[in-house]
Amino acid sequence: MSHSHPHVAELSHLGAQITELAAHLDAAEYRFLVLVEAFDRQGGWQQPGVHSCAHWLHWKCGLAIGAAREKVRVARALPELPRISAAFGAGRVSYSKVRAMTRVATPDNEEVLLNTALHGTAAHVETQVRLYRRWKRQEALQRENRRLSLIHISEPTRPTRASRMP
Repeated sequence: MSHSHPHVAELSHLGAQITELAAHLDAAEYRFLVLVEAFDRQGGWQQPGVHSCAHWLHWKCGLAIGAAREKVRVARALPELPRISAAFGAGRVSYSKVRAMTRVATPDNEEVLLNTALHGTAAHVETQVRLYRRWKRQEALQRENRRLSLIHISEPTRPTRASRMP
């Protein structure tokens, strides 16, 4: 007994329906996060026994506490990131990509991050974010090393400023 696969056209149609629905879900997730941001900013979650907006989402929406914290973090970041917000609201980028981008996104770098998100996978975005974080850590270490090179310890308990050491 042989099982025939659905026709290529039928599979193509199913694929199109899946991606269309995914875009609608992403746009709905954006709307959800806009509401979460407003609710959080206005303190709508504040009531006896509720410690944060994330706890309220955990209780009222059935989200795992870690997922709820991430939703609040992303929701708080979106107002400062208009390009990412617009793409997310239009269903052009997924929540997974937005969640990753908002870990490091600023108004100055959001365009570069968004370009990766629009043309790559969520894994590409995660890699870019990881590399960006590594670069920022190295930059901070270099700044600290330059700062330390300006300090000359004249006594064990009293650092004094000196000119740059050779």
